[in-house]
Amino acid sequence: MASTTVLVVEDDEALRTLMEYNFQREGFEVVSAKDGEEALLKIEESQPDVLVLDWMLPAISGIEVCRRLRAKPETQGLPIIMLTARAEENDRVRGLDTGADDYMVKPFSMEELAARIRAVLRRLRPALVSDVVTCGDIEMDRTAHRVRRNKEEVHLGPTEFRLLDHLMQNPGRVFSREQLLNAVWGSDVFVEARTVDVHIGRLRKALGKHGDKNPIRTVRSAGYSLEATEPKV
Repeated sequence: MASTTVLVVEDDEALRTLMEYNFQREGFEVVSAKDGEEALLKIEESQPDVLVLDWMLPAISGIEVCRRLRAKPETQGLPIIMLTARAEENDRVRGLDTGADDYMVKPFSMEELAARIRAVLRRLRPALVSDVVTCGDIEMDRTAHRVRRNKEEVHLGPTEFRLLDHLMQNPGRVFSREQLLNAVWGSDVFVEARTVDVHIGRLRKALGKHGDKNPIRTVRSAGYSLEATEPKV
């Protein structure tokens, strides 16, 4: 990630400093701006690889910054992750419809935000991201199609591999069965929602073969999420 530049746009100085510190620790090159006007100037001077953009900014809002960037051919493809205290569904829809590639509600985990950045880059700028990803004690090598947990080989079928891949791109995020169906099987394929439960069960069994803790959490009436578990000492 050393060659990957993140532009952080946040008017809260303490939060901006925290993000700068954590992103640098993750190996990113970090540039920051305190408002929308400064962000647009910095992007014009040197376009970053990904933009982490606060919604509520003085003068020019994050939504307006996003709209302007999407209107210009040279910045149409810039990956944008929107940060906001707005948690309502219509606000999330508005942010995504304006052109954001992902959306996180404050307060948020720095670890999850870094994982979201990597996930967006894998999808939109794959050449910038390694094909080996980790989540806690689980390591996935996409190129070799290999998964290890605590350095022990985990044998997965193709569907379980894609399911784990999607969950690892968004650790801690809860996905409904319908969202997992669309992401893993595709929206144009008819598969019953309970099929997800079957494959989650198979994935759990494979990941727990050596007695390791179950990393997949069931959220009642909501779906599933992958929780990072600490490697064995």
